[in-house]
Amino acid sequence: MVATERFEQLIAFLSSHLPEPVEQQGDGTGGIVFTGGSPGEVIAYLTDSIVEIGEFGVRWENPGTPVVKARRVGVLNWRRLPETALMNAIASLIKGAREMRLARYRTCRYCGTANPPEWLQSDDVCLTCADTELGTVH
Repeated sequence: MVATERFEQLIAFLSSHLPEPVEQQGDGTGGIVFTGGSPGEVIAYLTDSIVEIGEFGVRWENPGTPVVKARRVGVLNWRRLPETALMNAIASLIKGAREMRLARYRTCRYCGTANPPEWLQSDDVCLTCADTELGTVH
C-alpha cells in the first residue's frame, strides 16, 4: 500500500475510533492533531511517520488561560508496523488514554455531575456550583 493511502486510512481510522465529537486541526508542518470527546478525552497526533496517542489534559498558565497539554500514552512508527497490528495497537492506546482521562473525573457534591479536573473548584465542587452554592468569585 502506498504511504499516502495508508496516511488517509489512518485519518479515517482515528476519526472513527476517537470519542465523539472529533476535531481535526493541521499543525502547519503536514501533521494533524485530533481531539476526541467533549470535554476532550483523547488527543492523537499523526505525521508522515508516527501516530502519537495521549490523554487530554489542561494546564493553567494563569487564571483564565488554559493550555491543552496531552499526557503521552504511546507513539507508534506506523510505517514499520503491519496494518492489523498497527490498528489494534492504536485502538488499545485510545482505549487506555480514554480510561485514564475518565478516571480523573470527579462528581460534584452539589449537582452530582461528573466533571474533568479543569472544571473543578476543589476535589468535590464544580466551578458552576462554586459560584452558586459557595459564592466563590473567580
